[in-house]
Amino acid sequence: MQLPSAKDTIFSQPHEAVGAFQFDASVAAVFPDMIQRSVPGYQTILTGIGELTKRHAQPHTRLYDLGCSLGAASLTMRRVVDQTYGCSIVAVDNSPAMLQRAQEYIQAFHSEVPLSLHCADICDFPIDNASVVVINFTLQFIAPDARLALLKRIYNGLLPGGILLLSEKIHFNDAALQASIEHLHLQFKRANGYSELEISQKRSSLENVLISDSEAQHLQRLKAAGFTEAGIWFQAYNFAAFLAIKS
Repeated sequence: MQLPSAKDTIFSQPHEAVGAFQFDASVAAVFPDMIQRSVPGYQTILTGIGELTKRHAQPHTRLYDLGCSLGAASLTMRRVVDQTYGCSIVAVDNSPAMLQRAQEYIQAFHSEVPLSLHCADICDFPIDNASVVVINFTLQFIAPDARLALLKRIYNGLLPGGILLLSEKIHFNDAALQASIEHLHLQFKRANGYSELEISQKRSSLENVLISDSEAQHLQRLKAAGFTEAGIWFQAYNFAAFLAIKS
């Protein structure tokens, strides 16, 4: 399911000073186009979230979408669990503009599965009776020293057999490998119509806002949070989707 949106032209004109990237109304208006043209494999990740939710969702539990943006993962989960599961979906984001647009998308698709939107900091939001938790390209925007505490809270809120689905941009410690895979990602953006100016200005905007981890850092942090079973289930260039299962 692809959500409609305007074309992303936010960085198409020169800016005298490129400010820090924000999930404001201008981004909310073009976000589906932005993420489809910027994140290789994004639609495959959404499809996988649906399949893994179908496999692991437990009756009468909560399914969380933390950092839900426009609710694409929430809508994907809602499509695969019908009301007979007795599940409810809890979507959380700290951007009012994103949540306002998410509400429009959610109302456009009828379902008997309860789905609630919450404007809150996911680091403080209570998590309990959970069988599925999704963090889709959101942990990378949280302060690095706050990430482990969030994952521990998620682990504690999951039921045995529950899963965490974590998707992130990653980096590679080997400089030559990093340069080659970054080249592939830049070519992906160029092939999707982004100009050199757009690529450069967005990179400047995201500097010190999006702070990536390596695969090893993610796996070490998941283990420290309590997950004994964790690994990558999908990767496209420097974008990886992790599955962690609570024993």
